Amino acid sequence: MIDLLWVFIPVVIMMIIYSRWTKDASTLPYALIRMFIQLILIGYVLTYIFNSDSSYLIILILCVMLITGSIIALRPLQKKNKSLYLYAFISILIGGTFTLILVIFGVLNLTPWYEPRFLIPLSGMIFANAMNAVSIAAERFESEMREKHNSYIQARATSYKAAFIPTINVLFAVGLVSLPGMMTGQILSGIDPLIAVRYQIMVMLMILGSSGISVAIYLYLLRNKTNV
Repeated sequence: MIDLLWVFIPVVIMMIIYSRWTKDASTLPYALIRMFIQLILIGYVLTYIFNSDSSYLIILILCVMLITGSIIALRPLQKKNKSLYLYAFISILIGGTFTLILVIFGVLNLTPWYEPRFLIPLSGMIFANAMNAVSIAAERFESEMREKHNSYIQARATSYKAAFIPTINVLFAVGLVSLPGMMTGQILSGIDPLIAVRYQIMVMLMILGSSGISVAIYLYLLRNKTNV
């Protein structure tokens, strides 16, 4: 565990730059502390969950993930209200759950369907990436409508395109610039690289599809709310 301190060297450098350039000295330390606490706690929680055979518990966890994701998704917005949180929740719920069902019953054919060792990590990747995409689109849409006074159609197009800059960059770079996290983890654990590739393709497709549907639904729900 103490060997992880080496990784803190670039993090500390980045924090110093971030603090001086943005004049924000609290956000990053707070985020890092939360990350440590959350990951340590989830380690204990997952140990319990993986030994559980309750579909109700798994569904409850998925609901918590969805609600938390919809709240975090709107963090960059200057103006927030209940309807926007509802839109974010609905968009991530539909886009994420639709994709998750296809993966569970179509690709993996899990038995039982709520097998936590598969369902929790996969749903986490799907919901988290949908959350990030909705967050970028929501921030860009608000900015486009507030500063540039664009029409809804123009703001929607710009926001949708902006939401997928990180994802499309990853699609271009995967296998050439980087090996994605899941694939790297499998290879390090000794899995055949070709098997890891198949899983990674599944992950990339489910992330792109769920994010695309979620963002589209969120922006569609904003069609009569152009003064957000």
